[in-house]
Amino acid sequence: MSAFVIDAFEFCRTGGYREGVTPVTEMARLAADCANNSGEISWSIQGGSTPQGYPTMTLSVAGPVQLVCQRCLAPFDYHIDSSTQLVLGRDDEEADSFEEVLDDDSIDVIVGSHAADIRELLEDEALLALPQAPKHQACPDTTLLETLKSEKVSPFAGLKNLKSE
Repeated sequence: MSAFVIDAFEFCRTGGYREGVTPVTEMARLAADCANNSGEISWSIQGGSTPQGYPTMTLSVAGPVQLVCQRCLAPFDYHIDSSTQLVLGRDDEEADSFEEVLDDDSIDVIVGSHAADIRELLEDEALLALPQAPKHQACPDTTLLETLKSEKVSPFAGLKNLKSE
């Protein structure tokens, strides 16, 4: 069994803790959303239980990645910094009942596993931390954008000519 595969329920029951650093190159889904494969993600995972006694894991991910700006299409540095709490149910029915009792949108309830690969959970958390439309605060080179804006012709310009005929 891999060092990253854990019995999630036992991990929570014993208050397990793991931390590490994973290169973006080893996170294929994250790397596919990045401009390049540079960067490393620092992570930690802490097991425990909620006040109601439900098994829970707190996942934290942080680190720099390169994203593509949706305005100017240039790469830029983005720092991932995210933490989430997962409550584990043994099946869909139990997870649904936990979610109903907890009634907290900041807590995610999932179906746990006795053979959970924490790499997948950590990569999911890193992906969820990415912006939906990544962009610079202020694009460094806006000449292409300004050129496109100045050449933009209104689709209604042709209608103006029809009206005067």
